[in-house]
Amino acid sequence: MRTNTKPNLSSWENLRIGITGASGSLGKALTHKLQKKGAFVVGLTHGDISTKNTSESSANELVGWQCGQEDSLEKTLSSLDILILNHGINPHGNQTSKAINQALEVNALSTWRLMEIFENLSGSDVDTKRREIWINTSEAEIQPALSPGYEISKRLIGQLVSIKWNNLNKEKQSFLRIRKLILGPFLSELNPIGIMTPDFVASQIIIQAELKLNLIIVSPNPITYLIMPINEFVRSLYFKLFNDQN
Repeated sequence: MRTNTKPNLSSWENLRIGITGASGSLGKALTHKLQKKGAFVVGLTHGDISTKNTSESSANELVGWQCGQEDSLEKTLSSLDILILNHGINPHGNQTSKAINQALEVNALSTWRLMEIFENLSGSDVDTKRREIWINTSEAEIQPALSPGYEISKRLIGQLVSIKWNNLNKEKQSFLRIRKLILGPFLSELNPIGIMTPDFVASQIIIQAELKLNLIIVSPNPITYLIMPINEFVRSLYFKLFNDQN
């Protein structure tokens, strides 16, 4: 029987952590805090990394990628202990077909494809790691965000993560842990009127991960802390119903 080594979140030393959206406000804050704990951070960023300057990301290593070309990251993903899917766009009030399609592609479909690749790498015949994947689905999964395209795309990826969560069998769970990040409004380019600071949000994410929580919630809205667990519980019953029928 294969034995697997688990990421030790009480000591982040020597953990390789990949972060998409590494050049964004939260990506930078997570990178800084994880590095202070001793982790090696791989920044997964859109575009040509040769044009990125050091102020855009303080990651130990930068890897470029594009939506629709997720397979090109397979080698990089195979080296990671933890993958944090944090990239996204916000079309705000733009409700054109182009804007909606782009939001769905970036916020939901590319995230889903990366999840699939990472899951397939976890628990393979040559793999002895227990990996973790953290997905930032946002509070917009359950509440208005004053951006229809953003809300739709985040609700889609939220549902997909819940499906993945509930469909992992016991063997796969022993090699892959999924955490969902439900984040309220924080100050960033996507949300210039955010209430919380990226540093505060990053600190809370890490604290809750160290507490071994799979559903990580950081929000100024107390209702989120009530609704989101209930929402996930109802989804688990719903998905279990259909699994039992198959």
